[in-house]
Amino acid sequence: MNEKITEYQTDVLIVGSGGSGLRCAIELCDQGIKDILVIGKCKLGEAHTKEAEGGINAALGNVDKEDNWLWHVKDTLSESGYLANGKQAELVCKNMIPDIQELQTMGVPFNQTKNGKINQRQFGGQTFNRTCFVGDYTGKAILETLVKQVQKRKIKNLENIYVTQLLASKGKISGIFGLDFESGQFVQIQAKIVVLATGGYTRVYKTASSDQFVNTGDSIWLALNAGLELKDMELVQFHPTGMVWPEEAQGKLITEGVRSEGGYLTNSKGERFMQKYDSERMELSTRDRVARANFFEIRTGNTTPHGGVWLDITHRTPEYIDERLPKMIQQFKQYGNVDIKTEKMEVAPTAHYSMGGIVIQPETGETKIKGLYAIGEATAGLHGGNRLGGNSLAEIIVWGKLAGKDIAKKVKKFKQIKVNSKIVQNEIERIQNLFSGTKSNPVVLRTELQKLMWNHAGVVKNEKDLQKGLTELAILKELTKNAKIKTGLKNNLELITVLDLEAQLATSECILKSALARKESRGAHYREDFLKTKKEWLVNLICRQDLKGKIKLTKKKVVKPSAEVLKFLKKIKEKYGEWKN
Repeated sequence: MNEKITEYQTDVLIVGSGGSGLRCAIELCDQGIKDILVIGKCKLGEAHTKEAEGGINAALGNVDKEDNWLWHVKDTLSESGYLANGKQAELVCKNMIPDIQELQTMGVPFNQTKNGKINQRQFGGQTFNRTCFVGDYTGKAILETLVKQVQKRKIKNLENIYVTQLLASKGKISGIFGLDFESGQFVQIQAKIVVLATGGYTRVYKTASSDQFVNTGDSIWLALNAGLELKDMELVQFHPTGMVWPEEAQGKLITEGVRSEGGYLTNSKGERFMQKYDSERMELSTRDRVARANFFEIRTGNTTPHGGVWLDITHRTPEYIDERLPKMIQQFKQYGNVDIKTEKMEVAPTAHYSMGGIVIQPETGETKIKGLYAIGEATAGLHGGNRLGGNSLAEIIVWGKLAGKDIAKKVKKFKQIKVNSKIVQNEIERIQNLFSGTKSNPVVLRTELQKLMWNHAGVVKNEKDLQKGLTELAILKELTKNAKIKTGLKNNLELITVLDLEAQLATSECILKSALARKESRGAHYREDFLKTKKEWLVNLICRQDLKGKIKLTKKKVVKPSAEVLKFLKKIKEKYGEWKN
């Protein structure tokens, strides 16, 4: 096998070419840092950010004047089941007000009101119209804008790089090791500072809204092996509406924008069933409630021909749908030849967002390893038990910028840490040993893992299923050790699948063990054997890998918001109760 190592050196290395990574690179460059390298598992402009459709939150008050950042914090915390880090919620809600204006200045073509301000729609769980949008392709518009800004600044980037190991010694980062799967060569990149921005881990599920090639838990695997703590791993968001057919489109996201623009959910009996689950907010209830409502209707048998429920926007005018939902029109026409202007859509829940991830310092994105940062969906803290719709894009923009500012202040004081050659050699040997398997088909193993997680740790959970999931996971772990893959590093999809599996198996174990430990229902974590939300479980669960490779869990108190936010929460609870609609 070709063992040539291509070596690079840079001041700041950003692992991940999605929204958070690119926003970080832009900020670094604007702060005067020029030696930056962005690497991506996919091609530039193809990251999962482009799949975020409905919009991005900023309490501008352009549509509802009463809205402000305090209301935004309130909605974020209540949606989270009060498991969100109060500091992180406050940072996002305050910073998004100027940051959204900055995105518009960069070139994001936000929909505008008649008086020329950024328009805002209402998402589920929001007290006000707060979500800024570009039709139903907001993430794509933001990512395209950020790519143009990166190219304008001539920031270096490498594509098709798969990171397999963080290089760290004595609590300090020195770079990464991985492979360029297009050239078939190992890659070693030395850096003063490394930023993990690789997204989440929803691809551990059979039905997921993310692309097959991304969101496989890369940062989770890297962080565990580096001794870092993870948080809230049991808290996975299932979006209420994913496509159910044809098979190649299963799980593909149907934006919340359809419901925010007036879409109705009905079952096979023609009932607008959200009346049973949340009569006040109906289709604009929180994502966890709508996802469970869809799940229960499907489980009861009130289903469409392909096993989903109906989502109907046909009562809106064709012109309105053309303006507000152009991507959905194209998507349903492409998959299934359905015209959403005249026909109902078949939908079902889909694994959509990872609320859990790496523990970071709220203000900066720093981890406990000196010189290592983590941002975006790879991290935990903002979303707690359930993510407020429109906060995912807000998260990546805010922390991309905050991390960039902090790194710019520190990078010149940092020294390049010499790469430990022994770690590199061990990693090469580890990858080479993957080719010695003789039995299992890695693609089949990945499919079995995704089925396992969907069946045993999906929308609705219980102890029996979770225990069974852990038992089956242990078997898959052993089978993966003997996975048969063809020799060679170049464009070897079987090798990539096995590497993905290693990350997915570790991630799945954290999810299953954490979900089993949390004996309550809160937000997206729904235990049908523990239906009540319990005061004693107002804690975050922390995962860490011990020296023997075992996943250990501990509890940690939730970080409360500031006195200003607490005072506001008390005031509105006295005035309105839990919700104001």
